[in-house]
Amino acid sequence: MNTLDTAVGEHAYELDRSHVFHSWSAQGALKPFVIAGALASTVWDFDGNHYLDFSSQLVNMNIGHQHPRVVAAIKAQADTLTMVAPAHANLARGEAAKRILAKAGRPFSKVFFTNGGADANENAIRMARLVTGRDKVLSQYRSYHGNTGAAIVATGDWRRMPNEFARGHVHFFGPFAYRSEFWSDSPEQECERALHHLERMIVSEGQSTIAAILLEGVPGTAGVLVPPPGYLEGVRDLADKYGILLIIDEVMSGFGRTGKWFSWQGFSREEGNWKPDLITFAKGVNSGYVPTGGVIISESIANAFDDVVFPGGLTYSGHPLAMASIVASIDAMDDEGIIEHARVIGSDHLEPGLAELARKHPMIGEVRGLGVFWALDLVDDPDTRNPVSGAVIARLKGELMSRGLLPFAADNRIHVVPPCVVTADEVARALEIYDEAFTAVE
Repeated sequence: MNTLDTAVGEHAYELDRSHVFHSWSAQGALKPFVIAGALASTVWDFDGNHYLDFSSQLVNMNIGHQHPRVVAAIKAQADTLTMVAPAHANLARGEAAKRILAKAGRPFSKVFFTNGGADANENAIRMARLVTGRDKVLSQYRSYHGNTGAAIVATGDWRRMPNEFARGHVHFFGPFAYRSEFWSDSPEQECERALHHLERMIVSEGQSTIAAILLEGVPGTAGVLVPPPGYLEGVRDLADKYGILLIIDEVMSGFGRTGKWFSWQGFSREEGNWKPDLITFAKGVNSGYVPTGGVIISESIANAFDDVVFPGGLTYSGHPLAMASIVASIDAMDDEGIIEHARVIGSDHLEPGLAELARKHPMIGEVRGLGVFWALDLVDDPDTRNPVSGAVIARLKGELMSRGLLPFAADNRIHVVPPCVVTADEVARALEIYDEAFTAVE
Protein backbone atom coordinates (compact mmCIF):
# COMPACT_ATOMS: atom_id res chain seq x y z
CA MET A 1 0.00 0.00 0.00
CA ASN A 2 1.32 3.44 -0.91
CA THR A 3 2.80 5.67 1.76
CA LEU A 4 0.25 8.47 2.05
CA ASP A 5 1.17 12.13 2.19
CA THR A 6 -1.55 14.78 2.12
CA ALA A 7 0.87 17.27 0.56
CA VAL A 8 1.43 14.90 -2.36
CA GLY A 9 -2.32 14.69 -2.87
CA GLU A 10 -2.63 18.46 -2.86
CA HIS A 11 0.21 18.77 -5.37
CA ALA A 12 -1.44 16.18 -7.65
CA TYR A 13 -4.68 18.16 -7.53
CA GLU A 14 -2.92 21.45 -8.30
CA LEU A 15 -1.06 19.93 -11.25
CA ASP A 16 -4.27 18.51 -12.62
CA ARG A 17 -6.20 21.75 -12.40
CA SER A 18 -3.30 23.73 -13.89
CA HIS A 19 -2.38 21.47 -16.79
CA VAL A 20 -4.88 18.66 -17.51
CA PHE A 21 -7.77 19.06 -19.92
CA HIS A 22 -10.55 16.61 -18.99
CA SER A 23 -12.92 14.79 -21.32
CA TRP A 24 -16.68 15.53 -21.52
CA SER A 25 -16.35 18.43 -19.07
CA ALA A 26 -16.61 22.16 -18.65
CA GLN A 27 -13.12 22.67 -17.28
CA GLY A 28 -13.72 25.49 -14.83
CA ALA A 29 -16.06 23.70 -12.45
CA LEU A 30 -14.08 20.48 -12.10
CA LYS A 31 -12.99 19.15 -8.71
CA PRO A 32 -11.48 15.77 -9.56
CA PHE A 33 -11.12 13.10 -6.90
CA VAL A 34 -7.42 12.33 -6.40
CA ILE A 35 -6.69 8.60 -6.09
CA ALA A 36 -3.50 7.61 -4.30
CA GLY A 37 -3.74 3.84 -4.72
CA ALA A 38 -6.02 0.88 -5.22
CA LEU A 39 -6.34 -2.85 -4.68
CA ALA A 40 -9.03 -5.26 -5.92
CA SER A 41 -12.37 -3.45 -5.37
CA THR A 42 -11.04 -0.60 -3.21
CA VAL A 43 -9.38 2.76 -3.91
CA TRP A 44 -8.01 5.28 -1.42
CA ASP A 45 -7.00 8.92 -1.33
CA PHE A 46 -3.97 10.66 0.16
CA ASP A 47 -5.87 11.31 3.39
CA GLY A 48 -6.23 7.56 3.94
CA ASN A 49 -9.94 7.40 3.14
CA HIS A 50 -10.96 4.12 1.49
CA TYR A 51 -13.78 3.72 -1.03
CA LEU A 52 -15.49 0.75 -2.61
CA ASP A 53 -14.99 1.22 -6.35
CA PHE A 54 -18.50 0.54 -7.63
CA SER A 55 -17.69 2.40 -10.83
CA SER A 56 -14.84 0.09 -11.88
CA GLN A 57 -13.34 3.43 -13.00
CA LEU A 58 -15.04 3.53 -16.42
CA VAL A 59 -16.68 0.11 -16.11
CA ASN A 60 -13.41 -1.49 -17.16
CA MET A 61 -11.67 -2.68 -14.00
CA ASN A 62 -13.13 -6.19 -14.35
CA ILE A 63 -10.27 -8.13 -12.78
CA GLY A 64 -9.88 -5.53 -10.04
CA HIS A 65 -7.12 -3.07 -9.25
CA GLN A 66 -3.51 -4.26 -9.13
CA HIS A 67 -4.13 -7.96 -9.78
CA PRO A 68 -0.70 -9.46 -9.03
CA ARG A 69 -0.60 -11.80 -12.04
CA VAL A 70 -1.36 -9.01 -14.50
CA VAL A 71 1.11 -6.59 -12.89
CA ALA A 72 3.81 -9.29 -12.89
CA ALA A 73 3.17 -10.09 -16.56
CA ILE A 74 3.58 -6.43 -17.56
CA LYS A 75 6.84 -6.22 -15.58
CA ALA A 76 8.18 -9.41 -17.13
CA GLN A 77 7.31 -8.24 -20.65
CA ALA A 78 8.97 -4.88 -19.97
CA ASP A 79 12.18 -6.74 -19.12
CA THR A 80 11.98 -8.69 -22.40
CA LEU A 81 10.58 -6.40 -25.11
CA THR A 82 8.71 -3.16 -24.48
CA MET A 83 7.77 -2.24 -28.05
CA VAL A 84 7.64 -3.83 -31.48
CA ALA A 85 6.12 -2.46 -34.69
CA PRO A 86 2.82 -4.09 -35.66
CA ALA A 87 4.31 -5.42 -38.91
CA HIS A 88 6.52 -7.82 -36.94
CA ALA A 89 5.42 -10.98 -35.17
CA ASN A 90 5.53 -11.10 -31.40
CA LEU A 91 4.86 -14.02 -29.05
CA ALA A 92 2.72 -12.06 -26.60
CA ARG A 93 0.49 -10.78 -29.41
CA GLY A 94 -0.04 -14.25 -30.81
CA GLU A 95 -0.82 -15.70 -27.38
CA ALA A 96 -3.30 -12.90 -26.66
CA ALA A 97 -5.10 -13.40 -29.97
CA LYS A 98 -5.24 -17.16 -29.43
CA ARG A 99 -6.88 -16.75 -26.01
CA ILE A 100 -9.42 -14.18 -27.21
CA LEU A 101 -10.44 -16.35 -30.16
CA ALA A 102 -10.86 -19.35 -27.86
CA LYS A 103 -13.46 -17.42 -25.87
CA ALA A 104 -15.30 -16.21 -28.99
CA GLY A 105 -15.27 -19.64 -30.70
CA ARG A 106 -15.76 -20.45 -34.35
CA PRO A 107 -16.13 -18.99 -36.96
CA PHE A 108 -13.79 -16.29 -35.62
CA SER A 109 -10.23 -16.70 -36.83
CA LYS A 110 -8.28 -13.42 -36.49
CA VAL A 111 -7.92 -10.44 -34.13
CA PHE A 112 -7.01 -6.91 -35.22
CA PHE A 113 -5.64 -5.07 -32.18
CA THR A 114 -6.32 -1.38 -31.55
CA ASN A 115 -5.59 1.15 -28.81
CA GLY A 116 -9.09 1.03 -27.29
CA GLY A 117 -12.78 0.58 -27.90
CA ALA A 118 -13.45 3.60 -30.09
CA ASP A 119 -10.88 2.67 -32.72
CA ALA A 120 -12.04 -0.96 -32.48
CA ASN A 121 -15.45 0.20 -33.65
CA GLU A 122 -13.86 2.46 -36.27
CA ASN A 123 -12.04 -0.46 -37.80
CA ALA A 124 -14.98 -2.86 -37.57
CA ILE A 125 -17.07 -0.32 -39.49
CA ARG A 126 -14.26 0.06 -42.04
CA MET A 127 -14.05 -3.71 -42.52
CA ALA A 128 -17.82 -4.00 -42.99
CA ARG A 129 -17.89 -1.23 -45.58
CA LEU A 130 -14.95 -2.64 -47.51
CA VAL A 131 -16.29 -6.22 -47.54
CA THR A 132 -19.85 -5.29 -48.51
CA GLY A 133 -19.08 -2.33 -50.76
CA ARG A 134 -21.86 -0.46 -48.96
CA ASP A 135 -21.81 2.68 -46.86
CA LYS A 136 -24.54 2.93 -44.24
CA VAL A 137 -24.25 1.75 -40.65
CA LEU A 138 -27.37 1.33 -38.52
CA SER A 139 -27.03 1.77 -34.76
CA GLN A 140 -29.28 2.53 -31.82
CA TYR A 141 -30.16 5.93 -30.39
CA ARG A 142 -29.51 4.51 -26.92
CA SER A 143 -25.88 3.62 -27.44
CA TYR A 144 -22.28 4.68 -26.99
CA HIS A 145 -19.52 3.43 -29.32
CA GLY A 146 -16.60 5.78 -28.68
CA ASN A 147 -15.27 9.26 -29.42
CA THR A 148 -13.55 8.91 -32.78
CA GLY A 149 -14.92 9.92 -36.18
CA ALA A 150 -17.33 7.14 -37.13
CA ALA A 151 -17.70 5.73 -33.61
CA ILE A 152 -19.06 8.96 -32.15
CA VAL A 153 -21.54 9.38 -35.00
CA ALA A 154 -22.63 5.77 -34.57
CA THR A 155 -23.28 6.70 -30.92
CA GLY A 156 -26.90 7.63 -30.38
CA ASP A 157 -26.77 9.98 -27.41
CA TRP A 158 -26.19 13.76 -27.35
CA ARG A 159 -22.42 13.46 -27.64
CA ARG A 160 -22.63 12.73 -31.35
CA MET A 161 -24.35 16.03 -32.13
CA PRO A 162 -21.32 18.37 -31.96
CA ASN A 163 -19.26 15.73 -33.80
CA GLU A 164 -21.36 14.70 -36.80
CA PHE A 165 -18.66 14.77 -39.46
CA ALA A 166 -18.77 11.11 -40.54
CA ARG A 167 -21.16 10.00 -43.24
CA GLY A 168 -23.57 7.12 -43.68
CA HIS A 169 -24.98 6.71 -40.15
CA VAL A 170 -28.63 5.96 -39.42
CA HIS A 171 -30.12 5.46 -35.96
CA PHE A 172 -33.07 3.40 -34.74
CA PHE A 173 -34.75 2.60 -31.44
CA GLY A 174 -33.88 -0.62 -29.69
CA PRO A 175 -36.01 -2.37 -27.07
CA PHE A 176 -36.38 -0.70 -23.67
CA ALA A 177 -39.63 -1.81 -22.08
CA TYR A 178 -39.45 0.59 -19.10
CA ARG A 179 -39.44 3.60 -21.43
CA SER A 180 -40.87 1.92 -24.49
CA GLU A 181 -41.04 3.69 -27.84
CA PHE A 182 -43.45 0.99 -29.02
CA TRP A 183 -46.33 1.16 -26.49
CA SER A 184 -45.64 -2.42 -25.49
CA ASP A 185 -46.96 -4.11 -22.36
CA SER A 186 -44.66 -7.16 -22.20
CA PRO A 187 -41.05 -8.07 -23.03
CA GLU A 188 -42.31 -10.27 -25.85
CA GLN A 189 -44.29 -7.42 -27.40
CA GLU A 190 -41.37 -5.01 -26.95
CA CYS A 191 -39.09 -7.45 -28.76
CA GLU A 192 -41.55 -8.06 -31.60
CA ARG A 193 -42.25 -4.38 -32.18
CA ALA A 194 -38.59 -3.34 -31.92
CA LEU A 195 -37.67 -5.91 -34.56
CA HIS A 196 -40.54 -4.73 -36.78
CA HIS A 197 -39.28 -1.15 -36.39
CA LEU A 198 -35.75 -2.21 -37.35
CA GLU A 199 -36.94 -4.10 -40.41
CA ARG A 200 -38.95 -1.10 -41.56
CA MET A 201 -35.80 1.03 -41.17
CA ILE A 202 -33.79 -1.43 -43.26
CA VAL A 203 -36.37 -1.49 -46.03
CA SER A 204 -36.84 2.28 -45.96
CA GLU A 205 -33.08 2.97 -46.08
CA GLY A 206 -32.54 0.35 -48.78
CA GLN A 207 -30.91 -2.94 -47.95
CA SER A 208 -28.38 -2.57 -50.76
CA THR A 209 -26.99 0.58 -49.09
CA ILE A 210 -26.44 -0.88 -45.61
CA ALA A 211 -23.07 -2.37 -44.68
CA ALA A 212 -23.70 -3.25 -41.04
CA ILE A 213 -25.87 -3.12 -37.98
CA LEU A 214 -23.80 -2.09 -34.96
CA LEU A 215 -25.16 -3.00 -31.51
CA GLU A 216 -23.82 -3.18 -27.98
CA GLY A 217 -24.47 -6.66 -26.60
CA VAL A 218 -25.95 -4.92 -23.55
CA PRO A 219 -26.01 -1.13 -24.00
CA GLY A 220 -24.02 0.16 -21.04
CA THR A 221 -23.63 3.93 -20.80
CA ALA A 222 -27.17 4.23 -22.16
CA GLY A 223 -28.53 2.50 -19.08
CA VAL A 224 -27.61 -1.24 -18.91
CA LEU A 225 -30.44 -2.10 -21.29
CA VAL A 226 -30.67 -5.89 -21.15
CA PRO A 227 -32.28 -6.98 -24.43
CA PRO A 228 -35.45 -9.07 -24.14
CA PRO A 229 -35.25 -12.75 -25.07
CA GLY A 230 -35.08 -13.22 -28.82
CA TYR A 231 -34.07 -9.70 -29.76
CA LEU A 232 -30.41 -10.22 -30.63
CA GLU A 233 -31.25 -13.44 -32.45
CA GLY A 234 -33.96 -11.52 -34.30
CA VAL A 235 -31.46 -8.88 -35.38
CA ARG A 236 -29.16 -11.64 -36.60
CA ASP A 237 -32.05 -13.06 -38.65
CA LEU A 238 -32.76 -9.65 -40.19
CA ALA A 239 -29.10 -9.14 -41.01
CA ASP A 240 -29.03 -12.51 -42.77
CA LYS A 241 -32.30 -11.83 -44.57
CA TYR A 242 -31.01 -8.57 -46.06
CA GLY A 243 -27.34 -9.47 -46.51
CA ILE A 244 -26.08 -7.08 -43.82
CA LEU A 245 -23.15 -7.69 -41.45
CA LEU A 246 -23.74 -7.68 -37.69
CA ILE A 247 -21.18 -6.03 -35.41
CA ILE A 248 -21.56 -6.59 -31.66
CA ASP A 249 -19.80 -4.01 -29.48
CA GLU A 250 -18.56 -5.80 -26.34
CA VAL A 251 -16.26 -2.99 -25.23
CA MET A 252 -18.13 -2.52 -21.94
CA SER A 253 -20.22 -5.69 -21.72
CA GLY A 254 -17.45 -8.19 -22.47
CA PHE A 255 -14.98 -10.22 -20.43
CA GLY A 256 -17.07 -11.06 -17.40
CA ARG A 257 -19.18 -7.95 -16.95
CA THR A 258 -22.45 -9.85 -17.53
CA GLY A 259 -21.19 -13.16 -16.13
CA LYS A 260 -20.19 -14.36 -19.62
CA TRP A 261 -17.01 -13.91 -21.64
CA PHE A 262 -19.15 -11.96 -24.12
CA SER A 263 -22.63 -10.74 -23.30
CA TRP A 264 -24.13 -11.94 -26.60
CA GLN A 265 -23.34 -15.51 -25.54
CA GLY A 266 -26.06 -15.23 -22.90
CA PHE A 267 -28.82 -14.43 -25.40
CA SER A 268 -29.19 -17.67 -27.34
CA ARG A 269 -31.88 -20.29 -26.97
CA GLU A 270 -29.04 -22.75 -27.38
CA GLU A 271 -25.35 -22.15 -26.75
CA GLY A 272 -23.76 -21.07 -30.01
CA ASN A 273 -27.14 -20.76 -31.73
CA TRP A 274 -26.06 -17.55 -33.46
CA LYS A 275 -22.91 -15.46 -33.89
CA PRO A 276 -22.13 -11.91 -34.96
CA ASP A 277 -19.81 -11.26 -37.91
CA LEU A 278 -17.47 -8.94 -36.01
CA ILE A 279 -16.96 -8.36 -32.28
CA THR A 280 -15.29 -5.28 -30.82
CA PHE A 281 -13.66 -5.31 -27.40
CA ALA A 282 -11.44 -3.31 -25.03
CA LYS A 283 -11.86 -2.40 -21.32
CA GLY A 284 -12.30 -5.74 -19.51
CA VAL A 285 -9.97 -7.73 -21.78
CA ASN A 286 -7.13 -6.56 -19.51
CA SER A 287 -8.99 -4.12 -17.25
CA GLY A 288 -7.22 -1.21 -18.91
CA TYR A 289 -3.88 -1.92 -17.24
CA VAL A 290 -2.31 -0.95 -20.58
CA PRO A 291 -4.55 0.67 -23.26
CA THR A 292 -5.75 -1.86 -25.83
CA GLY A 293 -8.79 -3.05 -27.76
CA GLY A 294 -9.56 -4.86 -30.95
CA VAL A 295 -11.83 -6.47 -33.50
CA ILE A 296 -12.53 -10.20 -33.49
CA ILE A 297 -12.99 -11.13 -37.13
CA SER A 298 -14.97 -14.03 -38.56
CA GLU A 299 -13.12 -16.24 -41.02
CA SER A 300 -15.02 -15.09 -44.12
CA ILE A 301 -14.25 -11.43 -43.44
CA ALA A 302 -10.62 -12.13 -42.57
CA ASN A 303 -10.23 -14.12 -45.80
CA ALA A 304 -11.55 -11.18 -47.83
CA PHE A 305 -8.25 -9.42 -47.11
CA ASP A 306 -5.96 -12.30 -48.04
CA ASP A 307 -5.20 -10.72 -51.42
CA VAL A 308 -6.54 -7.22 -50.80
CA VAL A 309 -4.74 -4.72 -48.59
CA PHE A 310 -6.63 -3.68 -45.45
CA PRO A 311 -6.21 0.11 -45.44
CA GLY A 312 -5.86 0.58 -41.71
CA GLY A 313 -3.28 0.32 -38.96
CA LEU A 314 -2.02 1.75 -35.69
CA THR A 315 1.51 2.25 -34.42
CA TYR A 316 0.66 0.56 -31.14
CA SER A 317 -1.50 -2.25 -32.52
CA GLY A 318 -0.75 -5.29 -30.37
CA HIS A 319 1.64 -3.44 -28.06
CA PRO A 320 3.67 -6.09 -26.18
CA LEU A 321 2.91 -4.73 -22.70
CA ALA A 322 -0.81 -4.70 -23.46
CA MET A 323 -0.67 -8.18 -24.98
CA ALA A 324 1.11 -9.60 -21.94
CA SER A 325 -1.56 -8.09 -19.72
CA ILE A 326 -4.31 -9.69 -21.83
CA VAL A 327 -2.70 -13.13 -21.58
CA ALA A 328 -2.31 -12.83 -17.81
CA SER A 329 -5.82 -11.44 -17.33
CA ILE A 330 -7.58 -14.16 -19.33
CA ASP A 331 -5.51 -16.89 -17.67
CA ALA A 332 -6.25 -15.49 -14.21
CA MET A 333 -9.96 -15.23 -15.01
CA ASP A 334 -9.92 -18.89 -16.08
CA ASP A 335 -7.85 -20.20 -13.17
CA GLU A 336 -9.68 -18.20 -10.50
CA GLY A 337 -13.23 -18.71 -11.84
CA ILE A 338 -13.77 -14.96 -12.10
CA ILE A 339 -16.41 -15.12 -14.85
CA GLU A 340 -18.56 -17.55 -12.89
CA HIS A 341 -17.97 -15.51 -9.74
CA ALA A 342 -19.35 -12.41 -11.47
CA ARG A 343 -22.43 -14.36 -12.54
CA VAL A 344 -23.07 -15.62 -8.99
CA ILE A 345 -22.48 -12.20 -7.44
CA GLY A 346 -25.13 -10.88 -9.80
CA SER A 347 -27.75 -13.59 -9.35
CA ASP A 348 -27.30 -14.24 -5.63
CA HIS A 349 -26.32 -10.85 -4.21
CA LEU A 350 -26.76 -7.82 -6.46
CA GLU A 351 -30.07 -8.79 -8.05
CA PRO A 352 -31.95 -9.53 -4.78
CA GLY A 353 -30.16 -6.77 -2.89
CA LEU A 354 -30.98 -4.09 -5.45
CA ALA A 355 -34.57 -5.33 -5.74
CA GLU A 356 -34.96 -4.91 -1.98
CA LEU A 357 -33.45 -1.45 -2.26
CA ALA A 358 -36.05 -0.56 -4.88
CA ARG A 359 -38.86 -1.78 -2.63
CA LYS A 360 -37.66 0.58 0.10
CA HIS A 361 -37.07 3.63 -2.10
CA PRO A 362 -39.77 4.75 -4.58
CA MET A 363 -37.16 6.93 -6.30
CA ILE A 364 -35.76 3.74 -7.84
CA GLY A 365 -38.13 3.22 -10.74
CA GLU A 366 -36.43 0.16 -12.20
CA VAL A 367 -33.50 -2.13 -11.49
CA ARG A 368 -31.84 -3.67 -14.57
CA GLY A 369 -28.80 -5.82 -15.08
CA LEU A 370 -26.79 -9.01 -15.18
CA GLY A 371 -23.62 -10.17 -13.45
CA VAL A 372 -21.81 -7.08 -12.17
CA PHE A 373 -23.56 -4.79 -14.65
CA TRP A 374 -26.60 -3.01 -13.13
CA ALA A 375 -28.42 0.30 -13.31
CA LEU A 376 -30.89 2.03 -11.02
CA ASP A 377 -33.29 4.16 -13.10
CA LEU A 378 -34.25 7.03 -10.80
CA VAL A 379 -37.59 8.83 -11.08
CA ASP A 380 -39.48 11.68 -9.43
CA ASP A 381 -42.66 9.61 -9.47
CA PRO A 382 -42.91 5.83 -10.04
CA ASP A 383 -46.19 6.29 -11.94
CA THR A 384 -45.11 9.00 -14.39
CA ARG A 385 -41.51 7.70 -14.53
CA ASN A 386 -40.21 11.21 -14.98
CA PRO A 387 -36.41 11.12 -14.56
CA VAL A 388 -34.88 12.82 -11.52
CA SER A 389 -32.92 16.00 -12.09
CA GLY A 390 -29.17 16.36 -12.32
CA ALA A 391 -29.23 18.06 -8.94
CA VAL A 392 -30.62 14.91 -7.33
CA ILE A 393 -27.93 12.79 -8.96
CA ALA A 394 -25.26 15.22 -7.74
CA ARG A 395 -26.59 14.97 -4.17
CA LEU A 396 -26.64 11.18 -4.37
CA LYS A 397 -23.06 11.09 -5.59
CA GLY A 398 -22.01 13.28 -2.69
CA GLU A 399 -23.82 11.11 -0.14
CA LEU A 400 -22.27 7.95 -1.60
CA MET A 401 -18.75 9.39 -1.61
CA SER A 402 -19.10 10.64 1.94
CA ARG A 403 -19.93 7.08 3.03
CA GLY A 404 -17.03 5.44 1.23
CA LEU A 405 -18.38 4.40 -2.17
CA LEU A 406 -17.14 5.62 -5.53
CA PRO A 407 -20.23 5.75 -7.78
CA PHE A 408 -20.89 5.75 -11.51
CA ALA A 409 -23.67 8.11 -12.56
CA ALA A 410 -25.13 8.70 -16.02
CA ASP A 411 -28.12 10.94 -16.76
CA ASN A 412 -30.82 10.01 -14.22
CA ARG A 413 -29.18 6.73 -13.24
CA ILE A 414 -26.76 5.26 -10.74
CA HIS A 415 -24.94 2.33 -12.33
CA VAL A 416 -23.86 -0.43 -9.97
CA VAL A 417 -20.77 -1.80 -11.69
CA PRO A 418 -18.14 -3.18 -9.31
CA PRO A 419 -15.18 -5.29 -10.45
CA CYS A 420 -15.92 -8.93 -11.28
CA VAL A 421 -13.83 -9.90 -8.22
CA VAL A 422 -16.03 -7.99 -5.75
CA THR A 423 -16.86 -10.08 -2.69
CA ALA A 424 -20.26 -10.83 -1.21
CA ASP A 425 -19.27 -8.88 1.92
CA GLU A 426 -18.33 -5.85 -0.20
CA VAL A 427 -21.67 -6.03 -2.00
CA ALA A 428 -23.47 -6.18 1.36
CA ARG A 429 -21.59 -3.10 2.56
CA ALA A 430 -22.29 -1.26 -0.70
CA LEU A 431 -26.01 -2.03 -0.43
CA GLU A 432 -26.01 -0.51 3.06
CA ILE A 433 -24.32 2.62 1.68
CA TYR A 434 -26.81 2.93 -1.20
CA ASP A 435 -29.67 2.55 1.29
CA GLU A 436 -28.26 5.25 3.55
CA ALA A 437 -27.61 7.62 0.64
CA PHE A 438 -31.12 7.25 -0.83
CA THR A 439 -32.61 7.78 2.62
CA ALA A 440 -30.58 10.97 3.05
CA VAL A 441 -31.60 12.36 -0.35
CA GLU A 442 -35.27 11.40 -0.04
